[in-house]
Amino acid sequence: MPSKPAKTSKKTVLCMSIYQIRITLKGSKPTIWRRVLVPGDILLNFLHHVIQVAMGWTNSHLHQFIIGTGAATRFFGSRQDEMEESHIEDASGFTLVGLAPAPRKKLLYEYDFGDSWLHEILVERILPPDPSMRNPVCTAGENACPPEDCGGIYGYYDLLAVVADPKHPDHEHLIEWLEEDFDPTEFSVDAVNSALKARIHC
Repeated sequence: MPSKPAKTSKKTVLCMSIYQIRITLKGSKPTIWRRVLVPGDILLNFLHHVIQVAMGWTNSHLHQFIIGTGAATRFFGSRQDEMEESHIEDASGFTLVGLAPAPRKKLLYEYDFGDSWLHEILVERILPPDPSMRNPVCTAGENACPPEDCGGIYGYYDLLAVVADPKHPDHEHLIEWLEEDFDPTEFSVDAVNSALKARIHC
């Protein structure tokens, strides 16, 4: 029986190391990813919001973090939203450092159980503590976040193919559905950091 990662309370960690994490949307090609600095003791429920803002999602669907494989797999989410799911552990009781205590450790983040957007969260580096850090910081990334409710990663690439083909029978309909010009290569570190500063306080 594998031992459970220890819970880490913010009350017991006065100055935690900074985690450099890479968030990669699995199955994306070219890769849709973000590199973000967060305090190691960030609670998973706060990390959820960081991922939402950094990637560009709208937080309109359920989510869960996943760690382990096979019988040892564990799931962490919002018990308020998913009380009927007894296997879901409360994300507000666990930290990043508690579940991924060293570089190269990984966990998964799933957003929207219908479209099933899977993200790999990789701990790239653990940096010295920085008492002046008040907000998560995005340092790099590439490509735009897909639009919500487009059918997951495969539906997204089907959408792009139709939008790029004026002769496709669904071309006009999907152009209208997008509502505005959508550039799949668009990404701005400054825009992400402005959003993080306005909306996330760890």
